Amino acid sequence: MCGIVGAVAQRDVAGILLEGLKRLEYRGYDSAGIAIVDVNNKLSRVRRLGKVQELVDAVSLEPLIGGTGIAHTRWATHGAPSEVNAHPHISGGEIAVVHNGIIENHDELRTYLQISGYNFVSQTDTEVMTHLIHLELKTSESLLEAVQKAVKQLDGAYGTVVMDARDKDRLIVARSGSPLVIGYGLGENFIASDMMALLPVTRRFSFLEEGDVAEVTRFEVNVIDKDGNAVKREIKETEATNDAGDKGEYRHYMLKETYEQPTAVRNTLEGRLTTDEIDIDTFGKGADDIFKEIEHVQIIACGTSYHSGMVARYWLEALAGVSCNIEIASEFRYRKSHVPKNALIVTISQSGETADTLAALRLAKELGYKASLVICNVAGSSLVRESDLAFMTKAGAEIGVASTKAFTTQLVGLMMMTLAIGQHHGMPAEKQAEIAKSLMALPSKLDEVLALAPSIEALAEDFADKHHALFLGRGDQYPIAMEGALKLKEISYIHAEAYAAGELKHGPLALIDAEMPVIVVAPQNDLIEKLKSNVEEVRARGGLMYVFADSNANFSSDETMKVIEVPVCDELIAPIVYTIPLQLLSYYVAIIKGTDVDQPRNLAKSVTVE
Repeated sequence: MCGIVGAVAQRDVAGILLEGLKRLEYRGYDSAGIAIVDVNNKLSRVRRLGKVQELVDAVSLEPLIGGTGIAHTRWATHGAPSEVNAHPHISGGEIAVVHNGIIENHDELRTYLQISGYNFVSQTDTEVMTHLIHLELKTSESLLEAVQKAVKQLDGAYGTVVMDARDKDRLIVARSGSPLVIGYGLGENFIASDMMALLPVTRRFSFLEEGDVAEVTRFEVNVIDKDGNAVKREIKETEATNDAGDKGEYRHYMLKETYEQPTAVRNTLEGRLTTDEIDIDTFGKGADDIFKEIEHVQIIACGTSYHSGMVARYWLEALAGVSCNIEIASEFRYRKSHVPKNALIVTISQSGETADTLAALRLAKELGYKASLVICNVAGSSLVRESDLAFMTKAGAEIGVASTKAFTTQLVGLMMMTLAIGQHHGMPAEKQAEIAKSLMALPSKLDEVLALAPSIEALAEDFADKHHALFLGRGDQYPIAMEGALKLKEISYIHAEAYAAGELKHGPLALIDAEMPVIVVAPQNDLIEKLKSNVEEVRARGGLMYVFADSNANFSSDETMKVIEVPVCDELIAPIVYTIPLQLLSYYVAIIKGTDVDQPRNLAKSVTVE
């Protein structure tokens, strides 16, 4: 969601901060701002509504000179998108603050601060924090002490950076619920909400833990944990590349990342799987002993990751013989649940910072789950650090808000988890070999599916004037239908729903007419004849069908049905294979609709607030 960049250096940092904001645009935002302290301790601020480029253009006309600064892209929570609500916020002409998260007790703090003589110019909870720090500084010996006193009064989530114009060589950062990373340079240090923002200037990073407050100067980073103890956070050198955010020859990041899926899946499998066995240590130290004792799996996730978990439920119960529940993280958090004996909690998240999923993991630990495992794409993220086991998907940076390669590599990881658990629960050796063989063949199969792009692009023209769509699937293809519907609504703004095809007669048939396209995923499997009956129910009511099916399923195009032939594949990997055509369909429909494919309205890539 919101993006933060900060720097303390001897050189001018405005260009570094603005480049960092550009590299965080994928997170979703509505306004941007920057504040710099110059050598004369003068604080200057520029804010703009809209894209980062608007801010860049403004700064080019009004240059900001100085070696200490903070910058921010805002995704509106409290207060509408506007320049006055944009960060950084300033108090007393001295204290400047940028903040990710939500302060839940901002109303009572606002009243207290107004009584104390502070005037508010925005509707944001961040301005409350800014004035509170300014007030605490009046009775504190340092900015660090003032921030420590202020954050103790805050309820909610925050990742914040604080700057004092009178102390130009120092930044104070605090983290509770919203991630922050420190970047280490030579005679300069940096702060960001995502290390991608800092790759042009450093490759050495440490991650703040929950409750940490840190003092950052050019030469030192001093971290104090939630208990008030001075601590050292491990500094690691990332393997991420500076050009991870380059679109290359592609028009959009989403298209680039769609075409990267065969390579991403190869990276996920490399060194972890052979034709007859899986390296269980790839899930972490002690994974083999944990998997031996697991009798139940509880999956929690949000959005696209939730759909991958739904597919995994079919696999775990059918292939590994282990019971499985899947629940949306935000729902899991707020209901009383029973913890089965020897249960494994599995979280799934592209970023590893999804607020609801992280909170659900922490709750699960309190409830007494035997162990925790995360399927994640970002090493060093909060979910990875706080889980007992971790499977890194190795998908590479995913910039487009609509997830593509992160989803398919999550599915690969979940199938490998199914295989690893199944080895300890009676999965026959021949079935293990079959799964391994199917996964090894997957990258080349995805290459075949991507060759369908021209025909899917032509098909997308049929959706130019459509406002609604219905997606259908059965068995483990039902979650894939759900993912297809989500992609279409995310980036084309067409209202789309997904149903298990057998549910048609229980309501959705009332929606069917010539204006409601129905998209069906139909690989040849044990449910194909049932699915064909559901298709006939739609055709009999005047619906226009778009069926993605392999040649063995025996569908034929006519005036009421267009069939897109998908390469024949093993039933085990069909959910992954059939994801690709739906990604391409949503992309090309969005192009026709003229929407912002990579940064769809109102959405954010990394959802770090509840």
